[in-house]
Amino acid sequence: MLNWWKKLFELKPFNQGFLPENKGHQVFFAEFGNKGGKPILLFHGGPGGGTRPGHAKFANLKKYRVIMFDQRGCGRSLPLGMCENNTTQDLIEDAKSLLNHLNINEKIILRGASWGSTLALLFAEKYPDKVEKMLLSQIFLADDDSRFWEFEGNSFFYPEFVEELERKAKGRAVQAYFNEEISSKSLKKQLDAANYYGWYERICGNLTPQWNNLQEIDDKELASQRVYMHYSANKFMLEPNQILKNIRKIKDIPALIIHNRLDFVCPPKGAYKLHKALPKSTLIMVPERGHVGKLLHKTMMREFGKEAC
Repeated sequence: MLNWWKKLFELKPFNQGFLPENKGHQVFFAEFGNKGGKPILLFHGGPGGGTRPGHAKFANLKKYRVIMFDQRGCGRSLPLGMCENNTTQDLIEDAKSLLNHLNINEKIILRGASWGSTLALLFAEKYPDKVEKMLLSQIFLADDDSRFWEFEGNSFFYPEFVEELERKAKGRAVQAYFNEEISSKSLKKQLDAANYYGWYERICGNLTPQWNNLQEIDDKELASQRVYMHYSANKFMLEPNQILKNIRKIKDIPALIIHNRLDFVCPPKGAYKLHKALPKSTLIMVPERGHVGKLLHKTMMREFGKEAC
């Protein structure tokens, strides 16, 4: 077990650096595998997450060129936690700029998980001629169902946690309240918001959650929560049901969709709706797992190895 994790973090990029500064942001990128291999562009989760070498392990790195980048304000991108000029549209254009920077003109494979699946779908819809196929998991469509589920839906399963967030928000919209708190100049308010809202996110992603485990968090975690709340409070900067409304643009792109059956962050309904809307998609439901888990990662590696899509 320890050797498996060690191998994930021992991966070394053959190329890494920053894109030229754009609107105050410097976007970090890294490439793994075969420089002459088929390119796979990877979108990490979040909003507010980041990349790590292990994200490239689903692919045969002797055959593929895995390209990943830390989204604005995230990971090793600079400035850490900056929300100005940080929109969903900016992230899509950063991905396009990265391909241009690396002189990649051939069709690519897209890989995205959770929020990364959202961005991969949006990228494909804007630049369908650049995409050969998609490898998607933990599907998040950022649509009306997703917005409903975040609090109203989850209150059926975690009523005490949702009630506590609403109590803290004092009648205001929960996302807007915590976004304002974490963006304040008060470190105490920032930490309080990151702990409460941050733990809610962890609770939904964990089948055996713990509550009221407030703790000191480092600058990186605080920045991650700030970026997440910025996007959540602004409805992820998307039009209502934008992805499915534009799905016809990518109906001919093959897709492998893998989703965990017990995902309380991104319920399976989103994956099923996406599968039904994409005629050339394959849907695999992984049993007995929540939002994350090694079994999903292993399923992706196995199915991608079969060239299932």
